Amino acid sequence: MKIEIWSDVACPWCYIGKRRFETALAEFPHRDQVEVQWRSYQLDPGVPEHYDGTELDYLSKRKGVAASQVTQMFEQVAAQAKAEGLNYRFDAVVVANSFTAHRLIHLAAAHGKQDAAKERLLSDHFEHGKDIGSPEYLTSVGSDLGLDAGDVAELFSSDKYADDVRNDFAEARALGISGVPFFVIDRKYGLSGAQPAASFTMALEQAWQESHPLVMVGSENNGARKTAAENAGACGPDGCPV
Repeated sequence: MKIEIWSDVACPWCYIGKRRFETALAEFPHRDQVEVQWRSYQLDPGVPEHYDGTELDYLSKRKGVAASQVTQMFEQVAAQAKAEGLNYRFDAVVVANSFTAHRLIHLAAAHGKQDAAKERLLSDHFEHGKDIGSPEYLTSVGSDLGLDAGDVAELFSSDKYADDVRNDFAEARALGISGVPFFVIDRKYGLSGAQPAASFTMALEQAWQESHPLVMVGSENNGARKTAAENAGACGPDGCPV
């Protein structure tokens, strides 16, 4: 089973959704047969590389929403995050463009460290006030992940992985994805938003059952198929056959 997750590093609900999905996946009996792929998405591609101001300033000005409403939104989202063990600090968030961070995630994916990169970037952005657009910061993340220093440096001197990120954007549009996080299971089921863990559990179980249907094995008796109870010597609602 393959699960593709479109999300943005600068999306607070994406980190909450990641945790809830992980809770469901940890309890899924077939989790070892599930492949998870993180796909890139940008909620606001127009975010500058560096913005001299707070997240509150940026959102209130960019969206034209009263600062008091933005503050209330921060409080509500932070409470949801706390319930998942996350410590959001919106007052310390550094507003920055996430495009190069997405390229770093693609580089990490090439070395089997995609989830670790995604986790680190989300945590640093929302919990530790790191600048996800800073080459110095991204270089340190790459080093901590054990990525080759030359490969990481190439992100800042070339467009490597830029097409991969843009292809993720294009594929999201083709699938009709207009918000994140968005979870796609086997290109058949889609879940939008940071759903409760129970919803992810239900989707995983349904997708697994459909891709691995139970095949009943029976035997023939004088040209007629026996019932399941007769074949197995099992008891049913009408009693037990002898």
